[in-house]
Amino acid sequence: MKKIVPFLILVIVVILALVYPGATVAAKPATTYNGADIAWMLISTALVLLMTPGLAFFYGGMVRKKNVISTMLQSFVCMGLITIIWVVFGFSMAFGDDIGGGFLGNPKTFFMMQNTLGVAWLGGTIPVILFAMFQLKFAVITPALITGAFAERIRFNSYLIFITLFIVIIYIPLAHATWHPDGFFFKMGVLDFAGGTVVHMSAGWAALASALYLKKRNEVPEAHTPARISYVILGTGLLWFGWFGFNAGSALASGELAATALATTTTASAAAAMSWIFFDILRGKKPSAMGACIGAVVGLVAVTPAAGFITVSSSLIVGIVSAVVSNLVVIWRSKTNIDDTLDVFPCHGVGGMMGMLLTGVFASKGVNAAGADGLFYGEITLFLQHLKALVAVSAFAFFGALLLLKVTDLISPLRVTPEEEIAGLDMTQHDEEL
Repeated sequence: MKKIVPFLILVIVVILALVYPGATVAAKPATTYNGADIAWMLISTALVLLMTPGLAFFYGGMVRKKNVISTMLQSFVCMGLITIIWVVFGFSMAFGDDIGGGFLGNPKTFFMMQNTLGVAWLGGTIPVILFAMFQLKFAVITPALITGAFAERIRFNSYLIFITLFIVIIYIPLAHATWHPDGFFFKMGVLDFAGGTVVHMSAGWAALASALYLKKRNEVPEAHTPARISYVILGTGLLWFGWFGFNAGSALASGELAATALATTTTASAAAAMSWIFFDILRGKKPSAMGACIGAVVGLVAVTPAAGFITVSSSLIVGIVSAVVSNLVVIWRSKTNIDDTLDVFPCHGVGGMMGMLLTGVFASKGVNAAGADGLFYGEITLFLQHLKALVAVSAFAFFGALLLLKVTDLISPLRVTPEEEIAGLDMTQHDEEL
């Protein structure tokens, strides 16, 4: 029976597509579209999608050879599963008319992509359908980020159940609360330009919960030998490239704000990469390709919530400080029994939190009039609101993920057997190998 259920779900999707063909034009008056904005958002959407294969290489190169394919597929499969969820009801629950006190959108608003023709998003210059596809790519990469924490020991079928629950119960409420005009955090004044709270903090805390719940691998190598550091470098390059769509695309227009976000993204990542290397040298370690790549990604993570609210000079501080803090947390984690395989929490979780706090410090209305001035400019309100939101999001994502892991485990065991783990997940889960 269990083997039939996944395919039956696809049959239901086909039936829904026949019942709701999505050909009707929305009743709202169309806004004049801007060709340049549409072109930029089409490019940005494609750039953000490229980040998920980039993440697959980034993570895949870090694990042991017998788990490379499994680890990469865990990222890649999100492009399939999450897309279906998003099109059917996910986008509508995240960005539909508010019905849940600032945490949930109406599933009927854009169900099966209804009401997405002939109308611009929030009366702006791009079609609703383009905004929906842009936001889809954020939803795709978020659960993929978690996979590095439980790499080398999770059953693939159980993983699919977990990320489905994660998207619906954790990601979608956070996206609605943070980015929808009627969202709880949005109305509270929380600034998250491109997903530091929604994407990286949620994934980071879920990663920590996963590492704690699944416990240590049965065979933890004393010195973890990455399968392909060249994969890690390639993955970092693809992530950095795609991140321009992630951050600069979040301006939703091809104007000065997009250019500023692109600049801050570049600078923070570069500063963080060098910060990681120089901090390693300070600790007596040799500069490494792995360290440079991890540092660059931490910088990208940290600048994400701030990209369209801070100056380029402030982005240098964001990159340098966040890389040092994440590096210290990696060192701390290595001395504990927490088996976060690829240090997702220290890099994405801590990086996201640092970005959120530093946005509260360095945000400037001079960069973005729709934002607010931070602590550095003499205002304390934004920083305090970000502190409150940080605590709330952290608790929600961590304890919510623990609950979902338990529910998933009851439906389908999460851990592979010790024998399967020793043999490697590539063969035991997929009958494939490098």
